[in-house]
Amino acid sequence: MSSKFDRFQKRRLISSYFSVVFSIFLVLFVLGILGLFVINSKKLSDDFKEEIAMTVFFKNDVADSTLAAFGERARSQPFVREAIFVSKEQAAKQHKEVIGEDFMQFLGINPLQNSYDIFLKADYVTSESLAKIDRQLRANNEGIADIVYDKQLVTLVNDNIEKISLYILVASGVLALVAVLLINSALRLSIYSNRFIIKTMQMVGATKSFIRKPFIWRSIKLGVMGAVLAILVLIGLLYYVNLRFPDLGLLDQPLLVGAVLVGILLLGILITWISTFIATQRFLNLRTDDLY
Repeated sequence: MSSKFDRFQKRRLISSYFSVVFSIFLVLFVLGILGLFVINSKKLSDDFKEEIAMTVFFKNDVADSTLAAFGERARSQPFVREAIFVSKEQAAKQHKEVIGEDFMQFLGINPLQNSYDIFLKADYVTSESLAKIDRQLRANNEGIADIVYDKQLVTLVNDNIEKISLYILVASGVLALVAVLLINSALRLSIYSNRFIIKTMQMVGATKSFIRKPFIWRSIKLGVMGAVLAILVLIGLLYYVNLRFPDLGLLDQPLLVGAVLVGILLLGILITWISTFIATQRFLNLRTDDLY
């Protein structure tokens, strides 16, 4: 009879530990996903910004040497990531591929102009910076016919990035609070089954710190197990996504990725330590009659 009861108690204990580890793993995994998204969101937004081109059109009488000199000066500017020359012949070819018809056959001439597609660095892709660069280019180059860029798209991108950053910040705070509550609840239920042992040890003269110590160490071990499991799954997910979508460059910032993974491990230890301390302290402060 005693053997059956012991086996039942052991199974219940294992089930309790498993539920705690799974709760910790699930919460830390979601927090890890959010953390990885945060560190990659700036890179993704920067990549998108740097694909927005500022097209500089030149008058037809501008000499090739002047065009080449403009390209060299543009590439030397601190705000320019890349400057690509597009001749009017190349532009006509591109239009033909897009439209599907050769407009030069019925026009008889090529009305397009030589141009440079200037791609700026992400920090300079703002409405104010683009307007300033526009004025600077026009002031120093009389051969420029026009400068075109999508002002509405730039404004829309920057406004949306600010909104998304705010939403991520709020979501991170809410998720962190939920994480603490879930892990705290799981650990408190685990310690609840040992409340009589805690009170018995207290009644025979054991100090509070002595009673708390084994429970805290056990919870930290469970926290480490849940955190390590979350880290392993995140690493596997990172490599899988990077293999399927290499253009995202998820592994281009190994130090930041490593910092997020280490942060998950430390968070698992910290939350379990604090939760266990609070839970054991609660039962230590209860009267014997309140345990039932």
